[in-house]
Amino acid sequence: MFFRWDWLMPQLTAPIVPTLGPVHPDALSVGIFEDTLRAADTGGFLPYDKDRRWGGEKDEKVLREDVIHQPEHTLIPTLTRRGHGTVRVFAYGSSDSVIDEAAELATKLAAAYNVADARVVRPLGPETTHPRGTRIQLKDFTTGSCPAPNGPVRPVTGWPAAVQNTFAPFAETMAADGLAFLYTQVQAGRCGPILATAVEDRIVGAIGPMEVRADAIGRPQLMPQYFAVLPEARGQGLGRILWRAAMNWGQAHGAAYQLLQTEVDGPSDRLCQSEGLASLGFSHITHV
Repeated sequence: MFFRWDWLMPQLTAPIVPTLGPVHPDALSVGIFEDTLRAADTGGFLPYDKDRRWGGEKDEKVLREDVIHQPEHTLIPTLTRRGHGTVRVFAYGSSDSVIDEAAELATKLAAAYNVADARVVRPLGPETTHPRGTRIQLKDFTTGSCPAPNGPVRPVTGWPAAVQNTFAPFAETMAADGLAFLYTQVQAGRCGPILATAVEDRIVGAIGPMEVRADAIGRPQLMPQYFAVLPEARGQGLGRILWRAAMNWGQAHGAAYQLLQTEVDGPSDRLCQSEGLASLGFSHITHV
């Protein structure tokens, strides 16, 4: 075993695992970190990796030979060749000096692997004041019901053909939110259903794909979705209706929980906070 849990556990201010992202606190263990090292050797997906649903090969891997694991802090670098390539160093530790050491390591590894981008990922606890970056939020489906909302939401395939045909231009308009990528996955038959809302026979918002898969300890998790509403259709409560429809779908299909990442103080962040989700901490990225 590479990692010592008595060293690593006190450093985990937020449940973020390199190459996997946020995980449920109950699934956070030394084993899941060890799994990322084994995946780096094989180049494949872990069975519970959320990116596995898109097919292909795992792009990001831990640079296991460059991991720094000490009683006071742990630095875990990863490499992706996507685009011009990125090195990310996940910096676990309470001292602010861990950022400087992580930045130095990221810069060195970016040069060694000839990639253009070097970043430091700093997990921060939920008690952080004036947080930046993304908030990790937990929706627990076991604590109460998620009723279906009253509103114009149904699967894309449940709308009349004329409305369905408006999904492609909607997805292209919202490409920056991942909807164009999602549309390609739908066309290839690689993902679950998409929930959409329409106004005047035109799709103006969508959330999906809707899928439930087992996490590292076998608990059913509603997988993360892409979520967007056209700017001109905002302010009408359609985003909240879509989100509540997605939560209703997840609970009805046996999910125990969902983890969401939202930009601090962004629209989705404010929505989730108003819906009573639990904050598990933050992830702040520094470009170096």
